[in-house]
Amino acid sequence: MRLGKGCLLLTTLAAISSGCEGRAVKGHTVVPPAQIPVAKDATREELLDAYNLIARSTKTLNATVELKPTAGSKYSGVIDEYHEVKAFLLAARPAEIRMIGQAPVIGKTVFDMASDGETFRVSIPSKNKFLVGPVAVERNSAKPIENLRPQHLLDALLWPEIRKEEAVTLKEFNDEKGRHYVLTVLRGGYQVEVLREIWFDRADLQVVRMQTFGPKGSLVSDVSFADWQPLDSAAGQNTATPTPPAVGVSSFPRTIRIERPHDDYKLEMQVTKVTLNEEVPAERFKLEQPAGAELVHVGDAAENRPQ
Repeated sequence: MRLGKGCLLLTTLAAISSGCEGRAVKGHTVVPPAQIPVAKDATREELLDAYNLIARSTKTLNATVELKPTAGSKYSGVIDEYHEVKAFLLAARPAEIRMIGQAPVIGKTVFDMASDGETFRVSIPSKNKFLVGPVAVERNSAKPIENLRPQHLLDALLWPEIRKEEAVTLKEFNDEKGRHYVLTVLRGGYQVEVLREIWFDRADLQVVRMQTFGPKGSLVSDVSFADWQPLDSAAGQNTATPTPPAVGVSSFPRTIRIERPHDDYKLEMQVTKVTLNEEVPAERFKLEQPAGAELVHVGDAAENRPQ
């Protein structure tokens, strides 16, 4: 008797499933109906609209966060874990950001950093130094924690809008942790490359990950978002000139993890308070050199030269 390949496969599977009095099944778990996740469906256009609604509607951000930096990795041979720092963070479009970090309990300023999209400024009182450098030129330090720049947080907090002229593809990604949609934004030019990948959890269609890529596919940043919760207060509350709320934006992620593999550091942020679209005076983004602090130029020939 000759069996075709299809019949042979079916015969083998039947023998495995019914042989040995059913002992071929190593484990059998029945998931309670209430715990069975439901994967929501969405089209490419619906996901684009949901993402852009947040990107367009969020003009300013005022947040209190707990920061936990980690510098280095197994690839660099050394991993330094730092104590948590309480920070006050302001951000405004198009590119303004300011973050002041304070030591727990005593409230002493650990760092004060700001960026206007062109120049970053970092004050480190404990070292009596004031760092200044161009945003476009990032020079890696031998100490990874010194690679942390205020502009690194900007795209994680105020998302860049996906423009109509940008090419965007949609795919699914499924594993044992969940089911996701992934929007891939492409960079045009002589050679098409991936610019950004935006991950949506199909359980609630919230953004849970955003990866940004540089030339030749280098992973510039990998940001994770979790624990989306309602905003703490309506935008514009307790201000002299109230601003309209962020239409359609009612929640914000309370856990944000930023990984910068080429800068060799990670930053975990627990958002304890957040308000969107408050009016933020321009002077709150200004960071001046403290009296007596050493001025250090980062990214040019004058670096490390006192002024």
